[in-house]
Amino acid sequence: MKLLIATHNNKKKTELQRILSPLGIEVVTAEDIGCELRDVEETGTTFEENARIKAVAGCEDSGIACIADDSGLCVDYLNGEPGVYSARYSGVHGNDEANIDKLLNNLEGVGRKDRTARFVCAACCAFPDGKVITVRGECEGEILTERHGSGGFGYDPVFMSGGKSFGEITAEEKDAMSHRGKALKLMSEELKKIITE
Repeated sequence: MKLLIATHNNKKKTELQRILSPLGIEVVTAEDIGCELRDVEETGTTFEENARIKAVAGCEDSGIACIADDSGLCVDYLNGEPGVYSARYSGVHGNDEANIDKLLNNLEGVGRKDRTARFVCAACCAFPDGKVITVRGECEGEILTERHGSGGFGYDPVFMSGGKSFGEITAEEKDAMSHRGKALKLMSEELKKIITE
């Protein structure tokens, strides 16, 4: 089964392929299948709404099942910010360094016990027959005062869970504990039901 992932982020594609390949699912991008996906505006106020907008549009544009996720970092001290605006927190979409800088500036002087946060991932899979599956995964942690490690992407170097930052752990360790890993495992279970029906 081919499953389109509605992203241009190859790291996300690799992560998804690692988790879904045991089901015999081949994860493809629009470029892989020569399809052009329209740019959709993420107008949702929740991760679930944004994931659904992207998945449904990708399914309509490609004609095959499409999975999309919307993920972000929610910091308790900042009332849940950056939340659904995580990728564009600094004002420039996808500028990881600027986003981290803004986050650290906004938490300047905040003590460790008040730096609690969680990564959230809502994943949605839309099918040509109109069926839609949405799942959510979360990973609790805290925001460090400086970057640790050079692995991962996004806020990984400043998010600590289990004693290390996400920038310091292996891909396999991350899959086992991350918000996206948890959401994709739940999605994997839902897709397994569909495949065996």
